[in-house]
Amino acid sequence: MNKEKVVKIAILGMGTVGGGTYKILKDNRNIIENRICKKIDVVKALNRSPRPEYAEDFITDNIDDILDNEEIDIVVECLGGIEPATTYMIKALERGKHVVTANKAAVAANYKKLMETSDKHGVKLLFEAAVAGGIPVLTAINNPLQANNFIEIMGILNGTTNYILTKMQEGQSYEEALKDAQKKGFAEADPTADVEGIDAVNKLSILITLMFDKYVAPEEIERVGISKVTIEDILDAKSASETIKLIGRATLRDGKLSYSVKPERISLSHPLSGVDNEFNAVYLRGDMVGELMFYGKGAGALPTGSAIVGDIISIAKTL
Repeated sequence: MNKEKVVKIAILGMGTVGGGTYKILKDNRNIIENRICKKIDVVKALNRSPRPEYAEDFITDNIDDILDNEEIDIVVECLGGIEPATTYMIKALERGKHVVTANKAAVAANYKKLMETSDKHGVKLLFEAAVAGGIPVLTAINNPLQANNFIEIMGILNGTTNYILTKMQEGQSYEEALKDAQKKGFAEADPTADVEGIDAVNKLSILITLMFDKYVAPEEIERVGISKVTIEDILDAKSASETIKLIGRATLRDGKLSYSVKPERISLSHPLSGVDNEFNAVYLRGDMVGELMFYGKGAGALPTGSAIVGDIISIAKTL
């Protein structure tokens, strides 16, 4: 290990994802440092309010305390939302800092600008955690699957909607299932972004960009949520040996790319039909590899933090 080199990290936002990332960096420090052959140190965190459980000089409410610190190598953005997250990431990239984010809304809305800034300043922007949490689907697309022409992708990209539809399969109404999801912490008090497909559209936009080399803005993707799905719809599908899932889909046929996020009836013989509760899955087809499916936890502090720290390690190995 190079004991002289310390990789210095700052985290923007110490909520669920930022806190989970910090916990992994702290609890698994030894294994991380052994893999990158360098020391790591989380030196600063941006948070709107003080956090008494951390050292007084660790938390700041001033982004310039991080951007102006020339010793910081990697900025981890965990604020969520499009702004000010996008502005902060661009400023960090412009100042020569690598950036890791789980922010699908910001990446989907500003993909070109973020990547152009990253390329211009010779630093990395990695966002594995932005799609499907702890499932390493973006890394697979960008690395071992690069030799493929992709034909199709189908994804259960939102755990909240999948949980609600699973409970409706078990006999609950939409309203009952939503309340259950909120009680268990799978749905927000305002569940609009999840149940109306906005979250899934952001993730599909990112997947399309990487798989088909074509940027499609989230607002260009056909979107239908699950709030109009009824018990009668569920029973009708069940009678035909099908289930209903909120599917993010992109298909390349005869040179034309089509894409949508909407509830679809899926045959019980399809691999995605068995993905239940809050789990996510991504099913894809490549011309060489054939059919693949990635399955796991698509959200949560530690699964998402796991993907973020994986990106940190990838960058740290190159420093």
